[in-house]
Amino acid sequence: MYFNGFALQDEEHFFDDILDNGQYVISGFSYGAIKAFKNALNSTTRVDKLQLISPAFFQSKSSKFKRLQLMGYQKNSDAYLLKFTENCFLPYGVKDVTYSKHSVAELEELLTYEWNGAELQALVDRGTAIEVYLGGQDKISDVGPAYAFFLPFATVTLVKGANHFLQGE
Repeated sequence: MYFNGFALQDEEHFFDDILDNGQYVISGFSYGAIKAFKNALNSTTRVDKLQLISPAFFQSKSSKFKRLQLMGYQKNSDAYLLKFTENCFLPYGVKDVTYSKHSVAELEELLTYEWNGAELQALVDRGTAIEVYLGGQDKISDVGPAYAFFLPFATVTLVKGANHFLQGE
């Protein structure tokens, strides 16, 4: 099962090299990593692996930053998404993506979500292996704090030259 990033659809081809499409695997990219985690945590069925690809991690960002993001989206969501996508691909060129339905409520959830170490540990204790993939050149998520946060619970792979989409030169 795969969960898309905020306002995106069909972007999983960017992660063909790392996605495990096994029957008992749940994966998600960016905002979709939050959804994948919640799904795995609340699942009553077997989950062998959880893959969090560039998980949205903003708990170290200021409330002012979050307010400005929401204001920008509310002012002009189309312009916001174009700039957001550009930042996802920095420092490299933008590639084609397909947008899906989106809302300010989803952006607010993405920006304000607080990852919980006890919940991650509970998932590990149930036998779920957690893999986290981060791009070292990611201009969206706060990579340093995310790396430190997830390390006690997951196998964390830092792709040093990669952006939010794990694309690099």
